[in-house]
Amino acid sequence: MQISVSIAGSVEKFADLMNKKAEDLELENTHFITPHGLDEDEHYTTAYELAVITDYALNIDKIAEVVKTKEYTVKINGHSKVIYNTNELLGVLVGVNGVKTGFTNKAGRCLVTSIERDELKVITVVLGADTKKIRTKDSIKLIEYIYANYELVNLQDIINNQFTIWSNINKNRIKVNKAKSNTIKIDLEEPKYKKYIINKENVNNIEIYIENENMYYEAPVYKGTELGELSVKIGNEDLMKLKIYIDNKIERKNWEDYFKECINTII
Repeated sequence: MQISVSIAGSVEKFADLMNKKAEDLELENTHFITPHGLDEDEHYTTAYELAVITDYALNIDKIAEVVKTKEYTVKINGHSKVIYNTNELLGVLVGVNGVKTGFTNKAGRCLVTSIERDELKVITVVLGADTKKIRTKDSIKLIEYIYANYELVNLQDIINNQFTIWSNINKNRIKVNKAKSNTIKIDLEEPKYKKYIINKENVNNIEIYIENENMYYEAPVYKGTELGELSVKIGNEDLMKLKIYIDNKIERKNWEDYFKECINTII
């Protein structure tokens, strides 16, 4: 409580800062009254939005360092005391690196867990458990289910490979009438997801579709002119669409260019 007063001047003003951050994170079902999280009628959140808050917090190095620390020695009135992390999964379950236990009479036993295995980062949230044993058991079930059924796939490599094949086949088919130069650079919009978590059943069901809008143009053609679209589909999910575009300006021939062509033809 003292920290919140030192930062904002009062508990209420600190809660305002918390609510502003929740708004920035687009959390529609979260509202804070106090920094300590004890039961208040207007103090609430959801499992999903707790996961969003956790994801944000773990990008702050100091927070990530603290929540993965199993024990720490502090000095109180000149005496050393070892304090222990209450997260029962930390140092026990493979990949666990945080985050927070909790309990109130209304919320029950709660546990937010962060895990990383083979680059796949997962956050699980268990709320309302009757006992510590139940929250631990449910958290482990969630974690092991995710890692047994999902994997992280490098979508960017798959997209780039398919785009390179298409580009090599089609770049010489694009015709620009009256172009000063025949150099045409083709590029692809950056994907929203470079890596994506996929159900293992769908790993072999990643489909890339490419559609051409036009292969014939009149100069001048401006940088950014759209050539077509690359679509990514996983199973029945349309994941994203990326623009294929010309990445250089193609100037139109002028009378001097035509004159030089005539001279070169005569010579």
